[in-house]
Amino acid sequence: MGTLPPPDPAAPERRIAHLDMDAFYASVELLRYPELRGQAVVIGGGSRHQPRTWPDGRREFSRLRSYAGRGVVTTSTYEARALGVFSAMGMMKAAQLAPDAVLLPVDFAAYRHYSRLFKQAVAQIAPVIEDRGIDEIYIDLTLLPEASQALAQRLKAAVRQATGLTCSIGISPNKLLSKLASELDKPDGITLIGPGDLQRRIWPLAVGKVNGIGPKANARLQALGIETIAQLAQAKPAFLQAHFGLSYARWLVEVAQGVDDRPVRTSSEPKSISRETTFDRDLDVRRDRNELSGIFRRLCELLQGDLERKGYVSRTIGIKLRFDDFQTVTRDVTLPVPISDADAIRRAAGACLRRVSLDKRIRLLGVRASGLQQGSGAIMHEPVQLSLY
Repeated sequence: MGTLPPPDPAAPERRIAHLDMDAFYASVELLRYPELRGQAVVIGGGSRHQPRTWPDGRREFSRLRSYAGRGVVTTSTYEARALGVFSAMGMMKAAQLAPDAVLLPVDFAAYRHYSRLFKQAVAQIAPVIEDRGIDEIYIDLTLLPEASQALAQRLKAAVRQATGLTCSIGISPNKLLSKLASELDKPDGITLIGPGDLQRRIWPLAVGKVNGIGPKANARLQALGIETIAQLAQAKPAFLQAHFGLSYARWLVEVAQGVDDRPVRTSSEPKSISRETTFDRDLDVRRDRNELSGIFRRLCELLQGDLERKGYVSRTIGIKLRFDDFQTVTRDVTLPVPISDADAIRRAAGACLRRVSLDKRIRLLGVRASGLQQGSGAIMHEPVQLSLY
């Protein structure tokens, strides 16, 4: 226990990198407004927070104290994070913590532009890339001849030259450890995880740092006296199973031992597209009906947008529910014709929800489209009941 899994002697040792851009949205804005470097800056405002340029060239920026509304922080500079302001925080709370912080509107067109630039730069050096979002990628370095440190430095230099931005890179035998590693020496860091580093660098981390252990699971683990990955490694599998169920407990055991066999997937043909959200609090189907219905509708609309952007239609629509006891349930339905319309998705997903006993509070809700085909979808008109119970 407590060691990295031994490599297959018949295969080269895997080297997987996780490259994460540093405070990406905020860093893009600092390229545009270099006078803000070193200041607390929060991204998440609207068009009314666009800086005003005076005739003499001076710029006047909005301050967080002037914000009024129910928006959330998209991201912040490291100086703002030092004041306690992080992404997904309510803007009004952020204004209490950092009233003098500069507030800028989001500019997704600019962020997508720089995202394309940094990924193209990486692909010139290491083409086996899995796109994980606008600001992060996994890279399979296994077959490249250079040493890991030299490769990481070359990748960082290429990103800097293409964008003017910095990134942090973690390299290990798998995705799990590399993603954790890329956070350890931010910003502008390189972290290599090799023999002995699981215990030395990964085990001291809080369990909440693991991608897949959300706020609710983290709170539940802490209530059981498990706050670090080292403590998770010491927990008996039967104990974890009793509290989290078999599949999640098995995954937790693997996490603690640094086990992750997932490949770097480069295919542009997805098997499915999904949207899901974990709630800030467990929702009751009847008492929180309006809130759940709004979230359900929004997930279906987002899924329609994903399908349309990628040019797919779907024959199979499914739902995913995770209850307050961490039981996870999925259901799906295969349709006579492929669809992509949000209303049709909602009707099909609603039919799936009717097949689940909703007698417990819900902590996660997701909608999934699979059986994907290129093309445009039909409009379905079957009168499927949409109620969540």
